[in-house]
Amino acid sequence: MSKSITKKLLAGLTSGAMLTTAAAVNLTAVPASAEDTQVIYSTDFEGDSFDFTRRGEDETLELTTEQAHGGSQSLCVSTRAQGWNGPQLALDNLIEANTEYVVTAYAMTPWYATLTLSMQYTDEDGKIHYNNILGQTCDGQWTAYEGVKFSFPAGTTDWYLYFEASDANVNIYLDDFTITAAPEVEIEDIPALVDVYRPYFKIGTAIMASNLSSKPFMGLVEKHFNESITFGNELKPDFVLDKAATLAYMEANDGDQTNPQITLTSAKALLNYCRDNNIPVRGHTLVWHSQTPDWFFKENFSDEGNWVTKEVMIQRMENYIKNVMEALAEQYPTVEFYAWDVVNEAWTDGGQPRTAGSNNVTSGNSAWVQVFGDNSFIEYAFKFARQYAPEGCKLYYNDYNEYIDGKTNAICEMAADLKEKGLIDGIGMQSHLATNFPSAAQYKNALAKFAALGLDIQVTELDITTSDTSQAGLETQAQVYSDIMDALVEYSDSISAVVFWGVTDDQSWRASQVPLLFDKDFMAKPAYYAIVDGLEPVTTAPRETTTTTTITTSGPAENFLAGDADCNGAVEINDVVLLSRYVAEDKEVKISPEGVSNGDYNQDGNVDSTDITAICRLLAHLTDADQ
Repeated sequence: MSKSITKKLLAGLTSGAMLTTAAAVNLTAVPASAEDTQVIYSTDFEGDSFDFTRRGEDETLELTTEQAHGGSQSLCVSTRAQGWNGPQLALDNLIEANTEYVVTAYAMTPWYATLTLSMQYTDEDGKIHYNNILGQTCDGQWTAYEGVKFSFPAGTTDWYLYFEASDANVNIYLDDFTITAAPEVEIEDIPALVDVYRPYFKIGTAIMASNLSSKPFMGLVEKHFNESITFGNELKPDFVLDKAATLAYMEANDGDQTNPQITLTSAKALLNYCRDNNIPVRGHTLVWHSQTPDWFFKENFSDEGNWVTKEVMIQRMENYIKNVMEALAEQYPTVEFYAWDVVNEAWTDGGQPRTAGSNNVTSGNSAWVQVFGDNSFIEYAFKFARQYAPEGCKLYYNDYNEYIDGKTNAICEMAADLKEKGLIDGIGMQSHLATNFPSAAQYKNALAKFAALGLDIQVTELDITTSDTSQAGLETQAQVYSDIMDALVEYSDSISAVVFWGVTDDQSWRASQVPLLFDKDFMAKPAYYAIVDGLEPVTTAPRETTTTTTITTSGPAENFLAGDADCNGAVEINDVVLLSRYVAEDKEVKISPEGVSNGDYNQDGNVDSTDITAICRLLAHLTDADQ
């Protein structure tokens, strides 16, 4: 952030005026020493036997002296018939669920094959999951798979780590394989982002179920991002649509083609976490061309079927959205879904609908356009989301490259039409940015256009990549982060939330370009310090223990001035202090009935922390304008 003595003073005064302060004890991150690392399993393949087994029916696993990384032997896997054939290690009796571990191994294949360390497990519904962890080209040399983190979700079974190669005709060699417990790390004692930006907007992040196993990772989430959680994958269509249950329903209901069934199994761990920690959720995402199975659009719910008619797909869409909302309401009634991305990425950069077809066949194509012929499916999606989403949940259209003129204008035209029909609440700006594009000015231009619509804006997937990972490159990244956050603060009257797409670089979908605020060792990067510079945290009690006193008012007084609690004709920081003490039931504070009325900033009939936060935002914005 740009430095501002006025802004800093205001934030500091506001911090002292809030209802309750909470001091968390956090220490500088220190990894456990090497000698303290707990070894779970280790083998150098120097004996006469080994614990690895084959994944298919054709592989030959044997110890060999032809190749060795350390010692004189390694494990050789030959006569492979499929790319996924390779050595696997069963882990059910070695490790625990929802606990992070680290694997280090050395492996080798010829230069032209990619060798991937992967994992397999079975969920509560009996569905088998396969996840790639790390793929590398070995170039015919021993290649280190070093410090690779992994974990298995709670409630799953049949855990395996395995290696697979892109070419079925190559041998795989494996040596010096070790699994250790993840090191203990304590997070840094630095200002929490949620507190720093409290006067402006919510701060949140995106996580996946696998992240729950890492204590330091979740420590960063709970300290810096506890106002909003987006599930990285677990609520996307291909995770919630249940083909087996859908086919069973169709068979039991006279061939019904209109009621796709859903499951929350993949999202269960994250839903439990948000429920238990009282963290609001951004639902992501309902209708999307990507990560949606083709059978959802096909006759008899078959990948080989013909595309269904528009009329059938409208019914399927309604029932799908209805089933998702009803399942969440029934199974997780206390989880607050404060926002949903109803439609995701429907427009091209030029402002046109996507090409008709299967995204699973040709990346970027849209089965929705294939069935509907155009983007008319968008209005139906918002109509059904409005009908079935929980009361108070805001509905968003979400997209990337949202700052490119063609797409910006298409979104604005669409959103204006949906707003007139009462179907949309806001625009989700994904904001996957880079240090060289877009410029802050270009980004602000899109902000201005969206803000002019009178709809809410949420920045939903913020990250900023850099191809230069040197210290100088990280400083450049920090400056771009600062410029973007300054722009968001400038438009914060129209922005309710800023969500970062991840927490640490190594867990990012763009990990090689280190796009986030914290590095792989859970340490704050220059980008973090750049966006908190000049701002002081505004703290409240921890979310799980927050208590708010609500004072009922009798309506605005004759000389009503929103926020003027001391009735001196101006809204100042003294009003924040006075109202904070009043709501906290400080018996020494004196406030007139007119002051109480003025304190009801949002005129909902109550004086509470919401009004105090609104006055803080007002004062912060006035300060920005005076600079």
